[in-house]
Amino acid sequence: MIKNFKWLLLVFLTFAACNSDIEDNEVVEVPIVAGSADFSTYVALGNSLTAGYSDGALFKASQDNAFPKLMAEQFALAGGGEFKTPFVNDNIGGLLLGGNVIAAPRLIFLNGAPTVLPNAMPTTEIAVPLAGPFNNMGVPGAKSYHLLAPNYGDAAGVMSGTANPYFVRFRSSASTSVIADAMAQNPTFFSLWIGNNDVLGYALSGGDGTNPITPEALFTQAYNGLVTTLTSNGAKGIVANIPDVKTIPHFKVVPFNPLDSANPAFGPQIATLNATLAPLNQAFAFLGVPERSIVFNENGKSPVVIHDETLPNLAAQLSAVLQGGGVPAPTAMLLANQFGQSRQATAQDLFVLPASSIIGKPNAQYYAALVSQGVPAATAGQLSVNGVTYPLQDKWVLLPSEQMELQTATTLFNGIIKSAADQAGLAFVDVNAIMTQLSNGGVRFDNYNMTAAFVQGGAFSLDGVHLTARANAYIANQFMKSINTTYGSTLRMYKPGDFPISYPAFLQ
Repeated sequence: MIKNFKWLLLVFLTFAACNSDIEDNEVVEVPIVAGSADFSTYVALGNSLTAGYSDGALFKASQDNAFPKLMAEQFALAGGGEFKTPFVNDNIGGLLLGGNVIAAPRLIFLNGAPTVLPNAMPTTEIAVPLAGPFNNMGVPGAKSYHLLAPNYGDAAGVMSGTANPYFVRFRSSASTSVIADAMAQNPTFFSLWIGNNDVLGYALSGGDGTNPITPEALFTQAYNGLVTTLTSNGAKGIVANIPDVKTIPHFKVVPFNPLDSANPAFGPQIATLNATLAPLNQAFAFLGVPERSIVFNENGKSPVVIHDETLPNLAAQLSAVLQGGGVPAPTAMLLANQFGQSRQATAQDLFVLPASSIIGKPNAQYYAALVSQGVPAATAGQLSVNGVTYPLQDKWVLLPSEQMELQTATTLFNGIIKSAADQAGLAFVDVNAIMTQLSNGGVRFDNYNMTAAFVQGGAFSLDGVHLTARANAYIANQFMKSINTTYGSTLRMYKPGDFPISYPAFLQ
């Protein structure tokens, strides 16, 4: 009986194998081929997103899940060679120069909030460079033109800002450039995802002017120069554009109205605050700008007070009106100078993530300045509360006008990137569209819906800018899909389940 069963099963399997019809659920393995691409020497150029930066730092586990390294693993199945990464020492992150901390350790999720790893000390010293060459040449903080700059890896220039500490770690010499070290490897295939910092630096600094948007002419020259150089030896490659900063959670976590009457540290102060500010609001009304009045809600949430440099400075007029209303001259001048270009925030204003740690807390620097001018300590303390009595300064907030500058530059730079890709016949990834979709309902990664929601969305790490391991896998898939389409490759995709998302309180 058992023998007959085996025979019948053999006949069935033989018949099934001969049947030309393939069942819907049958998996047919497609051979992995490179197509017209040559992955034997792959070099990845870019910034922190290419390096694998995550949770506010570069650490070994994040580097191991960087999208270029994930792609290189699939390239290896299609003739790709070794892919070397300039790993840091540990999963603590951060950097040392001569024993001094120059980059902080990573963030962890502790007590319900992103927190710098307590009592952690970086162990990665940059003074002694690693022996290369390295295939992952992502340099955190790099802008487009930095990749072309000589001496960008000179340790002597780190503190002055002419060199980059991450590149110092793996450059071939102090005088070289990123592009020179890349070309020295004679790459047969490259990825180039650069340009984010050309706008992001301005955004992260609140548009305060300390980190300006790269001029169009400089970006055009730098980007086209990079593509021309990288393709000069016949190498094929893939490039990606840059996202609109408004799509990343870094600028969405802090609401415009975080001052809550239910907060025991704030609520009991509201009546006194409103009474104190009443003369100021009357002066605003007298000057025809009642919209600048500052009033805190006694039964709900209130917007923070911000400095807005796009507003006319009414300090002189305010001082005169306040004095005319009986406010002593010293107090009138103090209030006028403090609120001459201020207003309460609206939903159109965006705040940088670190603002969450200072709103409602005393501004020590401003307090000291007031005391040095003879203001009584108690009064100075009352006038120095960030976002309440002391307007949040430009570095903490992106005004609508600054957001428009960023959007204009992003659109312009993305046009330059796409044009360069088309002219060189390169594969292209529209990361801007991906990030926009992430922030508008999310993207499907197999059976997982990944969104831009801070912490819970699965796409962004704890700094609200850089990607999680799972999102790096998704980006690697999008790059490989474009490579497959452009070069006839058959690279295989990653599954989300292979990249668990966790924000541990303790590191192993």
